Amino acid sequence: MVFVSDIPTRDMTIPGFIPVVPAGGVGSRLWPLSRPERPKFLIDLLGTGATLIQATVSRLAPLGTELLIVTGERHAPAVSQQLPDVPAANIVTEPSPRDSMAAIALAAALIEQRHGERIMGSFAADHVIPDADAFRAVVATAAEAARTGKVVTIGIAPTEPSSAFGYIHAGAPLADAPGAFEVQAFTEKPDTETAASMLAAGGYSWNAGMFVVSTSVLLGHLARLQPALESGVRQIAAAWDGPERAEVLARVWPTLTTIAIDHAIAEPVAAEGGVAMVPASFAWDDVGDFDSLAGLLRPGPDGAVRIGRDAPISLVDAPGAVVVGGTKPVAVVGIADAVVVETDEAILVLGRASAQRVKDVELP
Repeated sequence: MVFVSDIPTRDMTIPGFIPVVPAGGVGSRLWPLSRPERPKFLIDLLGTGATLIQATVSRLAPLGTELLIVTGERHAPAVSQQLPDVPAANIVTEPSPRDSMAAIALAAALIEQRHGERIMGSFAADHVIPDADAFRAVVATAAEAARTGKVVTIGIAPTEPSSAFGYIHAGAPLADAPGAFEVQAFTEKPDTETAASMLAAGGYSWNAGMFVVSTSVLLGHLARLQPALESGVRQIAAAWDGPERAEVLARVWPTLTTIAIDHAIAEPVAAEGGVAMVPASFAWDDVGDFDSLAGLLRPGPDGAVRIGRDAPISLVDAPGAVVVGGTKPVAVVGIADAVVVETDEAILVLGRASAQRVKDVELP
């Protein structure tokens, strides 16, 4: 298991930079492995000995002198247990989900309340990035671009015309921010045909939801575009480290607009010319479903991908099988690319091509 204290001592700190890790969501396309009480960021999905949030914090820790986690109240004890090097004061808890903008804005307001203006970076807790050095180099470039007053996002080089991700359309290079490009527009998840035409046209990257920006710039845009949300998080931040936190949080948090940062800030500010993108070529995966998860792991000698499982598997004319969890023997006969998931709560059987549809499962 990798903890913050295990990070090499070579100085990679970005001056005035504070990473923020929003740790929310339930990973519905990884049900029943990921559930509301046990979301995917708290699970060692890849069998490395570190959960996704532990790997994320280890990747980010060298870049700043401190780091904030924003997570739900129900997950805070597990987050604290898994991240003993993160001070309790830096684990910021949400009473209820309000989407990404409220979480990131509260972190920005709390950073300003404690330290004044800083460059912050928001990086989800459940992404897989094997090349940490390449990632950190891109973040450093993004931080320098953010000092020019831009909202900066990191664009991932697409490996296929995927309909699972949004896209960023890059424009001309920024003269005052080497390595960064203006963002012309964001595109919501397109269908595969549209995605293919975008990639053929060139200039498009996957939107991984990573943002680097000055706290004052972020909150300034929010004050223009979502004034009630900006006012609310500032009220909460002002009370956070004092005796009135619980009362203010209970009163103000439910009034905050539920909206993603893409819709609240990225898209409208890009239309005004205020967003930049730093392209990244490192491997990246948001482990969004069982098909993408299986693609990150090496099959055994029998061709099956095993995740959290030692019990026997028998395959008969069943290439590409993925078997997750469980203690009973599993046999797959005559079905290609089958996924079998067993937990204490449920059993799931699907084809890898339908992995995105797990979120549509309805059970009593």
